[in-house]
This record gives sequence, structure tokens and C-alpha cells, in this order.
Amino acid sequence: MDIESYMNAVGQRAREVSRLVARADSQTKNRALLNIAAAIRKNSAAILAANQRDIDRSAGLEPAMIDRLALSEKSVGLMAEGVEQVASLPDPVGEIGEMKYRPSGIQVGRMRVPLGVVGIIYESRPNVTADAAALCLKAGNACILRGGSEAIESNRAIAALIHEGLSSAGLPAHAVQVVDTTDRAAVGRLITMREYVDVIVPRGGKGLISRLLAESRVPMIQHLEGNCHVYLDESADAQKALKIVENAKTQRYGTCNTAESLLVARPAAARLLPPVAAMLTARGVEIRACAGTRALVSAAVPATGEDYAAEFLAPVISVKIVAGLDEAIDHINAYGSHHTDAIVTEDYSNALRFLREVDSASVMVNASTRFADGFEYGLGAEIGISTDRLHARGPVGLEGLTSQKWIVLGTGQVRE
Repeated sequence: MDIESYMNAVGQRAREVSRLVARADSQTKNRALLNIAAAIRKNSAAILAANQRDIDRSAGLEPAMIDRLALSEKSVGLMAEGVEQVASLPDPVGEIGEMKYRPSGIQVGRMRVPLGVVGIIYESRPNVTADAAALCLKAGNACILRGGSEAIESNRAIAALIHEGLSSAGLPAHAVQVVDTTDRAAVGRLITMREYVDVIVPRGGKGLISRLLAESRVPMIQHLEGNCHVYLDESADAQKALKIVENAKTQRYGTCNTAESLLVARPAAARLLPPVAAMLTARGVEIRACAGTRALVSAAVPATGEDYAAEFLAPVISVKIVAGLDEAIDHINAYGSHHTDAIVTEDYSNALRFLREVDSASVMVNASTRFADGFEYGLGAEIGISTDRLHARGPVGLEGLTSQKWIVLGTGQVRE
């Protein structure tokens, strides 16, 4: 295959149909989404069979990658439910706000509009194919999806059902295109096609995103790592602390919103750390910790500076006792990835300070970091997580896939 010619053709088709998708009304887009969800439910067995073929070919992958790749009847159902939720959300396209009269008599405001063509590059996680297609469609964008080679069969199966749903609603099938090659050169071309692609959204490991940051000529919405923290404040309720740390760390190890670091206020360490550490050890989690923690937890091993900055994606956690809130905030801002961080506290003032001063895309009080997710935030699904400060931050849903343009309404005014 001539990759450059192939990708140019994909880009040209996406640009052409993006105008049709941008002007599609809400009813048509919602009909397509509901048809896609119905097709996914109806063809669950075919999706699972394709996914099993992918798993059979991927025996050498790390357990975290297999966890991301594998689908089940439940996850296929959730995939369809995510598409249905997107259909139920208000359509942001064409929304007009902030209208104000100026002294000249004109009205000035903003209208929400699609970004155009969105390129999504992702590893494993076949559900991203459905999530990305649904969100891009509802936000009026065409999209080019380039999944990992390990999920090619799953992505092809899901893409066929997306095309079926689009066509049945009278929308062009090329509104969603899955790059049908595992050649990595396709990624290199996709991230440099400024003439066809308006934004790139990478979803994958550090290696993938580091490469794209270095090579992409197209603007990106991305996050590099997920070193998420839970801080147990001096006033933390012991039962809440135990429950939140258990969920944040052990529910799933391979996700970017899993807690990788635990901080504990020194005045509460003797009260909070032993039961939390016992729970983690019982769940098979290795504790890499400071000297103060090791004095209270015999199972803990020494931590290095690298451990405090690490995204383990494994049953490993770094633990540090800190003097209090100030040191906790400083530590998180220095070692964290600006993704998601949580405080467990009964002190209202400390909770507000944590919310204001922790420089992360999602900041939580008395809740698990695992909630940092588009589905849980009511976005229906997410295109990814952004730790950037410009345009979109945190889980990127419909609004993050649109922009705003200025509009002016007049009655014949001319500038003096």
C-alpha cells in the first residue's frame, strides 16, 4: 500500500464530508447515533469474536494492555449505552450565547461551531472507536480513527456498524473513517496533514504521545501521563479514606485515573496509614514509601524520587508522609501529571484550598480519582483527557470538540 496516497485520500474524503456533517440537524445526528447503538447491541457476538481474534494475536502484550484490549458482553453494552447517552445530550452546534448590545447598536456574541476534521490515534481500547465516532458526530465533526494494530479486528467490526448507522440516517459513511492499515507510517502522515485535519487527539501510552508531541504539525488535545494522587488530610475520616484509596488504586490498575501516589498528613499517619496499608498489601499492591511510612508499615519498601513521579499502571503505589496541606499541594504540583488529584478531609477550608491550588485538570474532595471520566461526568463518553490549559481541560466531551466564533447582528449600522 502507498501510505501517503492512501492517507491523502482518507483526508480528502474527511474534509469533503465534514461540511455535510457540520450542517446536519440534531434529529439526523441523533437518529444515526441511536442506529449505531442498536447495531452494536444486535451484533455483540460478532464484536466479541473479532475482539477474541485480537487477543489471540496479542499474547505477548503486557497485562495492562490486554486489560485495555479485552471486551466483554458488559463492556459492549456500555459501549452502546455511551453512544445512546451522547444522543441524549444537548447539541452544542449552533448554540449562541453572550449576546451583548454595543453603543453602536450592534449585538455581539458567540456561536459554537464544529472543529472540522478530528484525527484520533489510540492504542488498545476498542471502545474508543465507538466513543470517538459518537462524540465527533454529535459535535458536527468528521473523524479519522487510527487504532492500535493489536485491536484492528475489533475496530473494523465496530466501524462497519458505525457506517451502517450513518448510512441508515442519510449521513455519509466517510464521516467516520477507520485507518485500515497497521503500518505506523499512517500515523506519521495523519499528524502532518494540516490541509485536511484540524486537531489530533492521542489516546495511548507515554511512548505514543511523546512521539506525537515531537512530530505532529497538527494541534493536539492530549495528556502525557496519569500520576494521580490521593491526599489524606489530618481531619480525614478513616472509613472514607480506606474506601476511597481502595477504589482509586485497586479497582483497575491500567487506567490513567488510577491513583499512583498516596500522601498522608503527619498528625494522622499513625491513625490512617496502618489500615490503608493492610488493605493495599492484602490486595497485592507493593508499597514504595518514605522512611516515616516504613516505620509504620513493615511491608513497605524504600521509594525513590522516580517512584513519586511514576505512572505505574500496575499494583504498585508510592506513599509519603507530609507535614500537612501545604506540603501535599507542593508535592502534587511538583511530581503530579496535572491529571486528577483528590483530598480526603472533613475540613472545609482545606478542601477549598486544595480545589483552588492543586494545578490539575480534575480536583476532587472525598471522592475516588476513578471518577475522572467522561461517562461519570455526564458527558456520555469522552474523546480523551486533556491536561493542557488551552481550549479543553479534563475529560473532553462535546464542548471540547467544538470552538466558538464571534457573530455580529446589526440593523444597518456602519462604523463612524
